[in-house]
Amino acid sequence: METRNNPAIPAQSRAMNLSLGEPEVKKLCAAKNVAISALEPLPSGGTRLVCTVIEGADTIRAAAGKSLLDDRVKRFRFFDPRGRTSLR
Repeated sequence: METRNNPAIPAQSRAMNLSLGEPEVKKLCAAKNVAISALEPLPSGGTRLVCTVIEGADTIRAAAGKSLLDDRVKRFRFFDPRGRTSLR
């Protein structure tokens, strides 16, 4: 049984991909009192979220419902939240 589709079974990752924008992800995490470790926009739309603890990730998975992306998604090659686009 796959854990992504069954919130009753805890997943083993703090990371997940959501079809929500960054402001919506922040709002959801704040509403559920879940701390964010990292946020990353996805090229196709949506956001990759990394929670600080696995329990927080499980809470968001349960709350996200259909906004949770089960399929693999493409990510940016390099993402720096400070706006840099390359390592020099």
